[in-house]
Amino acid sequence: MNEFVIEATRENLPKVISFVNEHLEAADCNMRTQIQIDIAVEELFINIASYAYDPEIGTAVVQVTVTDEPLSVEITFIDNGRQYDPLAKEDPDITLPINKRKKGGLGIFMVKNSMDDIHYEYADGKNILTIKKKLE
Repeated sequence: MNEFVIEATRENLPKVISFVNEHLEAADCNMRTQIQIDIAVEELFINIASYAYDPEIGTAVVQVTVTDEPLSVEITFIDNGRQYDPLAKEDPDITLPINKRKKGGLGIFMVKNSMDDIHYEYADGKNILTIKKKLE
């Protein structure tokens, strides 16, 4: 496992994406899968930066683990901000016209549908959200 600790600010998103992509490229991840993972990482990190500590600034821990059997990546986001389970929110009804939909929830919905697994827990005063994606 490789770990990156960074201030949870929108400006630090490129550093987080770069950290994750280093591991994906080392694992010969194809571009389509890398883009899906990048979108998920962006959504999750920006949510932490925008809401976890507001109006303060806190840190986020990003952990990346690549496994061989099967070839996959697990990315975990940890913050000490407000307790919030993004998976508890009901999925948006994407069959409705845009002007009839409730605000919010589309980003996490996209993450849930593009990753192979997503898991949230709150432990020891920390939000811990993990996504998994096969790289084959």
